Amino acid sequence: MNLSATDWRRGLGPRIGSRIGPRLGSPWWRGATAVFAGALPMLSFPAPSLWWFAYVALVPWILLVRSAPTGRRAAYDGWLGGLGFMLAVHHWLLPSLHVFTVVIAALLGALWAPWGWLVRRFLAGTPSAGRVLAALFVLPSGWLMVELVRSWEGLGGPWGLLGSSQWDVAPALRLASVGGVWLLSFLLVAVNVAVAVLVAVRSSRTPAIAGLVATAAATSAVWVWSPRPAEDGERARIAVVQPGVIDGAGAPEKRFAREEALTRKLAGQDVDLVVWGESSVGFDLADRPDLADRLAALSREVDADIMVNVDARRSDRPGIYKSSVLVGPQGPTGDRYDKMRLVPFGEYVPARSLLGWATSVGKAAGEDRMRGTEQVVMTVGDGLRVGPMVCFESAFPDISRHLARDGADVLLAQSSTSSFQSSWAPEQHASLAALRAAETGRPMVHATLTGVSAVYGPGGERVGSWLGTDARTSAVYEVPLAHGVTPYARFGEWPVYLALLILAALGATEGVRALRVRRSRRLGASAPSPHAPRARTVRESPARPGR
Repeated sequence: MNLSATDWRRGLGPRIGSRIGPRLGSPWWRGATAVFAGALPMLSFPAPSLWWFAYVALVPWILLVRSAPTGRRAAYDGWLGGLGFMLAVHHWLLPSLHVFTVVIAALLGALWAPWGWLVRRFLAGTPSAGRVLAALFVLPSGWLMVELVRSWEGLGGPWGLLGSSQWDVAPALRLASVGGVWLLSFLLVAVNVAVAVLVAVRSSRTPAIAGLVATAAATSAVWVWSPRPAEDGERARIAVVQPGVIDGAGAPEKRFAREEALTRKLAGQDVDLVVWGESSVGFDLADRPDLADRLAALSREVDADIMVNVDARRSDRPGIYKSSVLVGPQGPTGDRYDKMRLVPFGEYVPARSLLGWATSVGKAAGEDRMRGTEQVVMTVGDGLRVGPMVCFESAFPDISRHLARDGADVLLAQSSTSSFQSSWAPEQHASLAALRAAETGRPMVHATLTGVSAVYGPGGERVGSWLGTDARTSAVYEVPLAHGVTPYARFGEWPVYLALLILAALGATEGVRALRVRRSRRLGASAPSPHAPRARTVRESPARPGR
């Protein structure tokens, strides 16, 4: 049943809402329920990591939106659910950004308003089998457009994409090698739509069941036939140095000293590369030749290059940069990667003249960091080629894809997360590297200052143990190398393009339908009604044409 706004005001909505859930007839209760329903998917991500929950996490939200009395109310439910989702997935930002976290979540939540309208458009009332079948393609496409837009760096980047909840599921990682995290998100939403139909619309269960069977069949086909990374038995011994949290006066010097001591323990372990975390060096090495000399001595002592991350004002150009710098036995080699994608508010304030007040209510950046201009692949040791990323750049699938296509044998991410030690952020960040490894067919090392550090093989599988937030140590990982190109690395974000085509086809269909309706109404208005009374003259005689 679809209710008009008039019916809703007359009380039919509240009575039906009481069957769907308690007090849903009240806009306030309905809004609160939408926020709660939108927040549920957070349980699929680390640290809870209930990956299986992602297959049904959207069902309450979908059921709520489809019951909306009007398209406008459905859009509100989509917006409020999006607010709940963004706030839940980024809740660990609250201590840093305070109320601004809610403001950002509310703004980004509006991206789900059109998706809410689409849910009601295709699933309201008792949808036909055709509408359900269309919903299995249109609603995942709409969701993917939301993820695509909010993945722009200026809007926070692709943190919390629904597909990334499957980082530890082998069949899902195989799907990621074909279509990236985008394909996982598309299929997860399709499964949720099918389950919602099975729950709420008995008469249209056939296409829903067919959708679930098709998803299972596609996953099985990918598992059997998609190309796997070609491992040839080669391994690289890569060490991660994690010094832990060091605060207070003189923290940069103390951190360097602890990293130096932990690195020295690697002597004699035949490592190919030592990786320090983000902001591991707080001084420009050109300004501090004493530190550059100590790093060179360390490199000679452990017989391996050291990848450090310098977070400092550069001496050769204005501004503060975060840079991956390679140091060998003779000192800095000249290989350097300057971070290109910065964390909004954490490393720069978008539209600072308008939003600069954020620095007064939280820990937003007091000065904008400077951006690098190009990605870099570096050669270390005996010809091992590594592609560095810094911090949340590991959340962007295109960065790792381009590094793999440029010839990187190993992907590296230097991170910190020291501001969020007691939250879910470190585990969630470490899990992203599994997706990037699976997408590209290249192993990935996620090295942090304070945990969680992790290493994954070319199929996204774990290599060794995680270094948790309580670890202050160095560890050596036997990283398997692989060659070949995955379908995702070759073809890129094709699920996104498919979603755009589906939505374009929907727009064209709706446009043609609207034109037909308008034309039929125009023709109906201009044609005389066969039952209309004949016009009469003032003398009460029928009017005759021409007189």
